[in-house]
Amino acid sequence: MGPYHARAMGNPLQDRRTAVDFSSVEQVIEIADKISSFESLASIVEADLDALDPDKKPSGWRDSAVLGELQFRFRDADRCIPVLTGCVTADVAAVCQRCLEPFQLELEIEPTLLLLGAEQSADGYDDIEVWELEEQTLRPQDIVEELLIMAMPLSAMHDNMADCKAFETAAPSAVEDAEDLVRPFAALRSQISQNEKDPDE
Repeated sequence: MGPYHARAMGNPLQDRRTAVDFSSVEQVIEIADKISSFESLASIVEADLDALDPDKKPSGWRDSAVLGELQFRFRDADRCIPVLTGCVTADVAAVCQRCLEPFQLELEIEPTLLLLGAEQSADGYDDIEVWELEEQTLRPQDIVEELLIMAMPLSAMHDNMADCKAFETAAPSAVEDAEDLVRPFAALRSQISQNEKDPDE
């Protein structure tokens, strides 16, 4: 007899099964992937980077890491309500809307999702986000990709003003004004704090 070759293990992130199947075995999925594996996310990033001059476009952005872990289990004792939890981070190339320069944007999602079919009720689970399944089966990668896309800001900007070229030559007062725009409730918080110190005013 010839040598036995074991069947190659598939990527559980791309497996398509029912939520009940994943939860029945309490499936844990370790994620160590690249942006290029998430086609819709990569298309959005590419469209954003296309606004840059070719010499500014970061190379190798498709190889940026997507890392994390997912776990499936049941939320109820009857083992009828599948739930997905986990934590996933992704380093995404983006364009700062202040200085129009590329930078690395870190996305992080920590989902806790009830995976329910259209015929199932979410009554009694108001504390958890419901993910309504349009089909009987699901692919975990599709859920992760949609959550990462939803986590992307409408206007990406440097978190640290010191990294933003728009403020390299700006006066200190202009930087402070910009910080207040980024934190629109900063003035309100300041006013509330002042009122707490001077309750008679």
